[in-house]
Amino acid sequence: MKAQPGTFALARSARRYLRRVPVWVWRLLMHSVSSSEKARFNKDPITGLEYTLDVDFVGAGHRYQLLDVITPSSAGAGSTALPVYVYFHGGGWTSGDKAALTKYCASQAEAGMVVANVNYRVAPEFHMAHVLDDANAALNWVQRNIGRYGGDPHRLVLGGDSAGGQIAALLTAATIRPELARHYSLTPAVDVQDIKGLVQHCSVVDFSVFFEKGFVLSLNFVRMLLPGHVVREPKPRRHERLRRAARFLSPIEWLDSRHPPVFVTTSERDYFYAANMNYIDRLREHSVPVDALVYDWAQTNTEHTWQQNYRYPESQEVYRRLHAFVERVAG
Repeated sequence: MKAQPGTFALARSARRYLRRVPVWVWRLLMHSVSSSEKARFNKDPITGLEYTLDVDFVGAGHRYQLLDVITPSSAGAGSTALPVYVYFHGGGWTSGDKAALTKYCASQAEAGMVVANVNYRVAPEFHMAHVLDDANAALNWVQRNIGRYGGDPHRLVLGGDSAGGQIAALLTAATIRPELARHYSLTPAVDVQDIKGLVQHCSVVDFSVFFEKGFVLSLNFVRMLLPGHVVREPKPRRHERLRRAARFLSPIEWLDSRHPPVFVTTSERDYFYAANMNYIDRLREHSVPVDALVYDWAQTNTEHTWQQNYRYPESQEVYRRLHAFVERVAG
C-alpha cells in the first residue's frame, strides 16, 4: 500500500534539512493537521463496541483530564474480566488528542481487551510533574472503575506513541522506582504487579538523543518539561545541568529487572529510532522480556507514529503482534 501524506509530510520531505526544530514550529504544525488527522485516522468507525467518551477521571472539570473507555460488546456482567489497555496519545507533550486515536484503540478493543484512551494536561503551560500526575490519576480511575466495564484492574498494559509512550514508560518506572516517584511527589496509583506489560510505539524513551548534535528537536522540548527554576538557571553550565535534569524524564535511566515485559515498535524512518534501539538493548541488559518489531528504511509506510494509520499493512502487523503480546503477558 502506498504511503499517504499525514502529520509529518512536510517534515518527511525536508528530513535531511531538519535540525533543532523549535517548540513553536512543532505546535503550529500539529495545530494545522489535528482536525484532518482526526477524520482520516477514524474513517469507517469500528462497530460492535461500546464507546464511553469524555469521562472526567479527576472530577475537576478540566478539559484535558478526560478519557474514553472502549469495550467489546461481550464484556460485562457474567463474563470473564478482560485485560485493560491504557493508552496515552503523542504530540510532543504540547499537542495531540485522544480523539485521533479512537480507531487505533478500537482496533485493540476488538481483539478482546478493554481500552482506556487518555488525555492529559500539556506543555508549556504544564510540565512533566503535571503530566505524570494526570497519567497516575487516570490509572487510579481505571483501578477503581474499570470493573464496571468488564475490565480486570489487576491485568493492566500501558502504552503510548511518541511523547505518550514516554509518559507510559516513565509512569511504569515510577511505579517500580520509589526515588523517581518521590522526585515527582507521586504516589503510584497501582501496584507494579498489576502492570503486566508496556507497549511503546516510536517512543521518546532515551533523552540522551536530544543532546546529540543536529537532533531533529531543540533542547527547549526538554526545558519546557522541567519546573521553571530549572529552566531559568544561569547560562554557565546550563547545558550540563539540563542533561542531569533530563535523567528524570528519560525512562531508559530507570530500568531494572523488576520491569514488566515490553513491546517496542519502531523503524529506521522514525525520528526516535536510535532512542528505541538503545532502549531495547538496555531492556535486554536488565533481562526484561522484550518483543521488538523494527522496520528498515525500505518500508515507506513506517514514518514516525505510522501505527496510528490502520490502513497500512505495517500497522496491521503491529496490531497482530500487540494482540499476541497482551494475550501472552495479561491474557
